[in-house]
Amino acid sequence: MAVDYTVIVVYLAGMLAMGWWGMRRAKSKSEFLVAGRRLGPAMYSGTMAAIVLGGASTIGGVGLGYRYGLSGAWMVFTIGLGLLALSVFFSARIARLKVYTVSEMLDLRYGGRAGVISGVVMWAYTLMLAVTSTIAYATIFDVLFDMNRTVAIILGGSIVVAYSTLGGMWSITLTDMVQFVVKTIGVLLLLLPIAVVKAGGFSEMKAKLPTSYFDPLGIGGQTIFTYVLIYTFGMLIGQDIWQRVFTARSDKTAKWGGTVAGTYCLAYALAGAVIGTAAKVLYPRLGSPDDAFATIVKDELPVGVRGLVLAAALAAVMSTSSGALIACATVANNDIWSRLRGVVRRDGEDHDEVGGNRAFILIMGVAVIGTAIALNNVVEALTVAYNLLVGGLLVPILGGLLWRRGTVQGALASVTVGGLAVIGLMAGYGILANEPVYYGLLASLAAYVAVSLATKPTDETVLATWRERLAGRNPELASEPVPAHQ
Repeated sequence: MAVDYTVIVVYLAGMLAMGWWGMRRAKSKSEFLVAGRRLGPAMYSGTMAAIVLGGASTIGGVGLGYRYGLSGAWMVFTIGLGLLALSVFFSARIARLKVYTVSEMLDLRYGGRAGVISGVVMWAYTLMLAVTSTIAYATIFDVLFDMNRTVAIILGGSIVVAYSTLGGMWSITLTDMVQFVVKTIGVLLLLLPIAVVKAGGFSEMKAKLPTSYFDPLGIGGQTIFTYVLIYTFGMLIGQDIWQRVFTARSDKTAKWGGTVAGTYCLAYALAGAVIGTAAKVLYPRLGSPDDAFATIVKDELPVGVRGLVLAAALAAVMSTSSGALIACATVANNDIWSRLRGVVRRDGEDHDEVGGNRAFILIMGVAVIGTAIALNNVVEALTVAYNLLVGGLLVPILGGLLWRRGTVQGALASVTVGGLAVIGLMAGYGILANEPVYYGLLASLAAYVAVSLATKPTDETVLATWRERLAGRNPELASEPVPAHQ
């Protein structure tokens, strides 16, 4: 394993080095939080693909393939569909808004007062997303070094917190590009063909496995529908995803670069399912489907290649973890702390805000590591995160983009009713049940429409400003979020 260890250590050292290099570029709030809004198509596509394809997509995607066969691709496939929908229909408009957070967009659209409550919901989502990614370090480092779970979480989490705190989005962008390349080589170009060959090819796989493993709908229609509801719609509204859209150099970069990234996700989804199906042939009696990835890597790959593929898994986890961490810190500082203190940002203060945002990344990073050590169930944590996001924020965000009659009172009612409904239904039906997100979303929609129609329409001046920003015709407001007191 010495060669494999060397590959991993070099990879981790490189991540820290890029964090240090990124610190030299992050001199303003815009540079630190959204990489100066100047990523071109290649870097934008790579980093967007890196953040959405995390440990759940890699280790979990292979696990679903092990359990269900080719239909196990649906979870990651719906993530790709969500990214495609975001890129084609919404990303250009989102990029032209020149804001930093989803809550700032809501304030701009509805005329203020929607920020704090939506910020709390978004903060809870990004925190749990970062926690689930951090928990995944335990699985990878256990395979690599037979390491204690707590030590593994602290080690992996500390590296991500370190490079994210140093250089913000610039460091994360640089590391994500490396992680994208490593994932592409490790999973698509190495593990996929080796796994299929080791399993005897597709003909042997079909001979040894039930026909349900090759049914594209074998995982079940209700499961696919739930994946679409949670992951496809979740991709449309998550702060971690929007913050990457904000890094695009232009609205065309956001649209076409995101389309490339979404298409890549579809290929990655199928690859994970095929690898999992091959693992089922090779190891028909694994204790847990999620062990399939680590087992096939450990037992079937040659020295050196094994280290690269494990680095790919580590890259998948780190990219999602770092993206969720900076999103969590951005929301905590800009949408919650600053608003509660009544801070109104003024021109010329951007350089003073770098230190504050850096401190929040460090604080949130410590909180994420601590929470990850305390929690065990990754699936439950991820489900809570996406249920809150979709049930609480989907309707007011898409309603603001698509329905002119939506009001701030309707948005607040939608967030409150949807969020509380999801929490209550999870307590009643169970965290992993489908009903909480179904009924929570319906309650959110009903509250939004009813309250919006029952209240005074949004002021025409607010809507005019909103339309100007959507069209990209008001550049002087590009660095000025809407003050909290409006």
